Amino acid sequence: MDDVWDLVIVGGGPAGSAAALRAKQLRPHARVLLLDRADFPRDKACGDGIAAHGRDELALLGVPDLVADYRPTRRLSVLSPGGVLVCATVARPNHVVPRTVFDARLVDAARARGVEVRRHRVRSLAAHGGHVVVDGTVTARAVVAADGANSTVRRLLGVPATTGRHTAIAVRGYADVPADDDVQFIAMQKEGWPAYVWSFPIGDGSANVGFGMLLPRLHATGLPGREVLHGRLAELLPGRPTRDLRAHHLPLSPGRPVPGAGRVMLAGDAASLINPLTGEGIYYALVSGRLAGEAAVQAPGDPLAAYRRGLRKALGRHLRTTDVLARAAQSPGFIDAAIDTAARRKEVFDLLVDVGLGAGTVPLPLACAVIRRWLLNGVRGG
Repeated sequence: MDDVWDLVIVGGGPAGSAAALRAKQLRPHARVLLLDRADFPRDKACGDGIAAHGRDELALLGVPDLVADYRPTRRLSVLSPGGVLVCATVARPNHVVPRTVFDARLVDAARARGVEVRRHRVRSLAAHGGHVVVDGTVTARAVVAADGANSTVRRLLGVPATTGRHTAIAVRGYADVPADDDVQFIAMQKEGWPAYVWSFPIGDGSANVGFGMLLPRLHATGLPGREVLHGRLAELLPGRPTRDLRAHHLPLSPGRPVPGAGRVMLAGDAASLINPLTGEGIYYALVSGRLAGEAAVQAPGDPLAAYRRGLRKALGRHLRTTDVLARAAQSPGFIDAAIDTAARRKEVFDLLVDVGLGAGTVPLPLACAVIRRWLLNGVRGG
């Protein structure tokens, strides 16, 4: 069985590269194969935000300086659906790195660690004893599916895709901004809620800009998606001509994602690991990829069970928290109250950042504070 790979990874984005890096980090002599249908560098529609939580994951993977040459962004400004504004300095700075750069660097780091990288489009999977056979020619003890929102591997496994009501759609582009613009800006919109526009300056005189909303809300307009998304972006960020516009779907986490089947583990977008409050997915991708890589080399007898335990420990409470908050956030008044409270209390602002960009949970006293503000605002509004 010399031709058997210890781990085959489908998809070279953050989740797939994290799995490859972690597997080789823990077992340098493991045979790891990374397959992707594209060559790198390649573009990927995304907000490009690398939060401090994501940098923690990069450090765990042994590549702490991967984005160190990009300017840190320390200020975050959020406008609620009702017009409540909070602008504060985050506890730890974020970075904005185009996926053309970020993903290529991760793949290069994996290749440097001894991972074999091939351009290949996966078309079939077959279970064979204690192995998985990919396209009839590649045999693996474990497979990590990190091939994105429209995962081919997930479909081959028979795992249902995220339902439309839990799917968002966004358009992303780039725009010129003043070189000294260093504020990440998010403006939530009542029209079509939940929906928001963003501008994330990169530090080179350009910014990642975009607009996103839930897919059912888009369909309810009865208009072509391109017209709605491009039009709303231009309307909400006037005077910023955009280029490289690309739309993408975001399968939002339902709180308890399906981790895989058999000896195949789903990671990142393929597992619907996208924060339903913010649309953030890079942190989840890095965490889930790392855990899948660990399971593949540390528990080769039953990697999926080990991966499931790892996800539950790392993200279980957090995902249940975001699921509950996403339901509450169907009322824009709840978000108004949360932003209003964050504007008054720095610890609440920091907590919202942790929940929206990392693996934070909400302590009961702070939840009660937001609910009180929500009720108070409702009384005043009435």
